[in-house]
Amino acid sequence: MDELFEAPPEETPVKPPDPGEPLAARMRPRSLSEVAGQQHILGEGKLLRRAIEADRFTSLIFYGPPGTGKTTLAWVVASSTGSRFEALNGVESNVAEIRAKIEQARTYTKLRNQSTVLFIDEIHRFNKAQQDVLLPHLERGTVRFIGATTHNPYFYVNSPLVSRSQIFQLEPLSSDDILLLLQRALSDPERGFGSMDIEADENALHHLAEKADGDARKALTALELAILTTPGGEGRIHLDLAVAEESIQHKAIVYDSDGDQHYDTISAFIKSIRGSDPDAALYWMAKMLHAGEDPRFIARRLVISASEDIGLADSNALRIALAAQQAFEFLGMPEGRIPLAHATVYLATAPKSNSAYAALGAAMQDVEENRTLSVPEHLRTSFRKKLAEASGADQAAMQYLYSHDYEGNFTPQAYLPEGRRYYEPTENGLEKRIKERLDFWRSQFDPPTK
Repeated sequence: MDELFEAPPEETPVKPPDPGEPLAARMRPRSLSEVAGQQHILGEGKLLRRAIEADRFTSLIFYGPPGTGKTTLAWVVASSTGSRFEALNGVESNVAEIRAKIEQARTYTKLRNQSTVLFIDEIHRFNKAQQDVLLPHLERGTVRFIGATTHNPYFYVNSPLVSRSQIFQLEPLSSDDILLLLQRALSDPERGFGSMDIEADENALHHLAEKADGDARKALTALELAILTTPGGEGRIHLDLAVAEESIQHKAIVYDSDGDQHYDTISAFIKSIRGSDPDAALYWMAKMLHAGEDPRFIARRLVISASEDIGLADSNALRIALAAQQAFEFLGMPEGRIPLAHATVYLATAPKSNSAYAALGAAMQDVEENRTLSVPEHLRTSFRKKLAEASGADQAAMQYLYSHDYEGNFTPQAYLPEGRRYYEPTENGLEKRIKERLDFWRSQFDPPTK
């Protein structure tokens, strides 16, 4: 217990770079001005920047793809506010470690009046009990909590913790942002390679920045590999395009099978089909296939879109989508992607109508919210009509008119007691002919239906 009342040693959240650390760790920004990208939350006048500069924040959650700087930003927040920085990992840490860090934070607050930023990476990996341990200490302000996750916190982090935190989404870095980081690493003599004689071709750096796909860590790791494995002639290291291509190799698509990237990409795919843009639809499908998405999932979405978005404007779209699904099952990959592309282009370039889908929605809402209608007597089964006859029901009301007995296979007859209307055809594609027929049939009712 005595150590709790002794003055703890001075700590600084940003330590001098360790030459043994990877380049990506050594090049972490030391201030807000060094943070690349994220201007939507860190630009001048933005909420997060104002909160950091005014030292007025309590709990934050950063979420976004790997390599976007979540850990780095937490470090910078601690440094900018003069706070201690303590880190835990949602995969490795337990309740005892959380309580130990909180007790340390309480000691520093008491003896040095210094706040502590408790950073928990992969906070979504903590179970409910572990997350609940934090809640009372967040309420009392014992620690300043920063969580990081690659998953949407509104779905993967407990609601009480989310409600006590401000949520900020980090976006993948642009190629220009990553290029700036690479150039900084080459010129920094303390943390990077500024003390070495390196000639880096512009096209080589651009290649690393492009292939990193928004991941700063991936780009810096590839740069470090290129520099440290390239022999230097006369003491000079030449980083050309061939070396850069070998260092970063295959482009890794940021994509998760059950998270934001999965749902955002399929959403973009369907909306591109609905918006009649075959090029965009093919790109999003290519991204999903490259990232390892199940092609059957794509096929199912095509079948849905064929009825939801094209519908009666071109009923052949549903046949094409179903044929693509069956062809994929027959062919497998990689050839199975060809009929999926066939269906995608057909659906994207087909005339569009959601009238059948919208009509069903209106009818469903009517059933759920309003009085349920009884089946008219003339539409009931023969058995039900015999029961009605035995009870002395109106014979005229029970008379069903067989459509095929009349000219054009149609005769005006009520099929809903109140003549409600849900389906309104468009004039797009083949549905224009349906509209013409339906307008004629509806005009035969006197008075017209609602």
